[in-house]
Amino acid sequence: MITKRPRGTQDWYGSNMHKRTLVEEIARKLCKSYHIKEIITPVFEHTILFQRGVGETTDVVQKEMYTFLDKGNRSITLKPEGTAGAVRAYLENSLYAESQPTKLFYITQAFRYENPQSGRLRQHHQFGVEFFGAAGPLAELELISLLVDFMNELGLKGVKLHINSIGCRNCRKAYNEALLGFLNQHKDKLCGTCKERMEKNPLRTIDCKVPSCQEIMKDAPRTIDYLDEECKDHFTELQNLLNDMNIPFVVDTGIVRGLDYYTKTVFEFVNGEGFTLCGGGRYDNLIYEIDEKQDIPAVGFGFGIERIINELEAEGVELASEPQVDLYVGILGKEAKTAAYQIVRSLRKDGLIVETDYMDRSLKAQMKYANKLSAKNTVIIGADELAKGMVSIKNMATGEQVSVEISRIGESLT
Repeated sequence: MITKRPRGTQDWYGSNMHKRTLVEEIARKLCKSYHIKEIITPVFEHTILFQRGVGETTDVVQKEMYTFLDKGNRSITLKPEGTAGAVRAYLENSLYAESQPTKLFYITQAFRYENPQSGRLRQHHQFGVEFFGAAGPLAELELISLLVDFMNELGLKGVKLHINSIGCRNCRKAYNEALLGFLNQHKDKLCGTCKERMEKNPLRTIDCKVPSCQEIMKDAPRTIDYLDEECKDHFTELQNLLNDMNIPFVVDTGIVRGLDYYTKTVFEFVNGEGFTLCGGGRYDNLIYEIDEKQDIPAVGFGFGIERIINELEAEGVELASEPQVDLYVGILGKEAKTAAYQIVRSLRKDGLIVETDYMDRSLKAQMKYANKLSAKNTVIIGADELAKGMVSIKNMATGEQVSVEISRIGESLT
């Protein structure tokens, strides 16, 4: 064998592929009911999009991006998340000129160079929704409601909603001053990354994963204590809306999210062990950062499909099993091959799941294979059956057999 799959990637097949398909189907179905349209953007973008959009001081940009020069000597990056590309497409294609709001969803590959572990792969698959044009907290409620419906439909029980507000540019200035004062008191004990973040973006220190820094940050000033009136009213209204909708939540002042574009509301869906399954929030400044001619409010979320599948397995949630083969068509004799396959094709057009023999097996071996497939029914097509126009269909669970006309096989199975 020449090589193995790269570390931090995954081959999808069998039961895992089935689970992924079901998760994506539920996501698509909910988006349809919420009137959210699908968008597909390139798997790579110009690097500057993520530097400006995601933020120069984030771990994603500083440590995790797959960036390279193409043959035209242009800096290109494999997308590390879905929002920046969706915003770029929204602007470049003038979707803002259409009736607003614009609601878009995507299911996309994302790439981050990080230490592979459960739920964290270097190539993963992300489902996300972006809601452009609405400044009020009803937009956040829309996305949170969709996520609650999604978790409920999957059958996840141990997932809780955590929310916070990190304010806007106006109140962030006063907060940054207070936070910087606190950080300076503990500067000698901070990690090297936090010392650097102090100078460029103090808020990022709250999100540090180094245990010693996390301990220090427990006593750091909190953003909700520095909100201006507009941000405070926005956060209060969101909480009232969630209460009115009977959506339970926890105000978690430790949430700041790992990307620079967030403003006001940030939220996460967290499992019983405190592991974040989904994150999102409002990013009213991102569109302006990418195109200074536009200043449009927006809110969105994203989650890794692999993380959701891991959580389903951890909670022992059983998803719908793969559909069984409705009928296995056994072929008896070379002269029956064409006619048997015509029958197979016709039954598939009727919506039945049908399998047959492609390996020139003996009839006994074909029936063994039908058992391995867990086929619900079997039928044998040979010269005699074709001459009489009749076949015998066997129910594999009960052993019962019924004779039907070849033209009515489909009717007998539905």
